[in-house]
Amino acid sequence: MERKSLSKSDAPKNITQNEKRLTDDDFIVSKTDTKGKIIYCNEIFARMAGYPPADLIGANHNLIRHPDMPRLAFKYAWDLIQDKKEFFGFVKNLCSDGGFYWVLAYITADVDANGKIISYTSVRRKPPHSAIEKIIPLYKSLCEAERNGGISASEKLLHDFLDENKVGYNEFIIDLQKDIRV
Repeated sequence: MERKSLSKSDAPKNITQNEKRLTDDDFIVSKTDTKGKIIYCNEIFARMAGYPPADLIGANHNLIRHPDMPRLAFKYAWDLIQDKKEFFGFVKNLCSDGGFYWVLAYITADVDANGKIISYTSVRRKPPHSAIEKIIPLYKSLCEAERNGGISASEKLLHDFLDENKVGYNEFIIDLQKDIRV
C-alpha cells in the first residue's frame, strides 16, 4: 500500500504561540522538486517542523507555511528562484504541534548541465531576534493588506515601505540580518 504524502490540509489547525528556537550552530537544509515537494531534508528540519523525516519526503513544503506569513513573501521567493536568482528572507514556519519557529532562509535553483531547473535547495539559519522584532509588524501589515486588497495591495505596501526607507528588498534583509538601521 502506497503511503499518502502529507499536504497543507494535514497542517495543524490549532495554532499556538509556542516558539521553538534554532541554536546558533543549526542549519536547516531541504530540497524540493520543481513543484515544491520535499525530496530531501536534514534531521534539524524534521526536528524543528516536528515530523518524522520519512513523512516529510514527498510532502509539499507549504505544509509548514505559517498563517502569519504574507503570501507575498512566497510569491516573491518563487518569482526569483524560477528566474534562477537567489532569495533571502525571514520566514515564520509552522510546527506539527501548532507552534512556530523563525528562520533566515536562502533558496536557490539547482540546474542541470543545460541550465534547466531540476530542483530547489533551501538553507535556513537562526535569525537575529532584533530582525524578527522588526519584521513582525511589517508582516502583519502585509497580511492585512492581502486580506483587504489581495496580493497586489500587499506588494504596493512593501514597495512603499522600501521606498520610504530608501532601501531595496535585498539590502533591507541584509541590514536586518546585520542589525543595521530600518
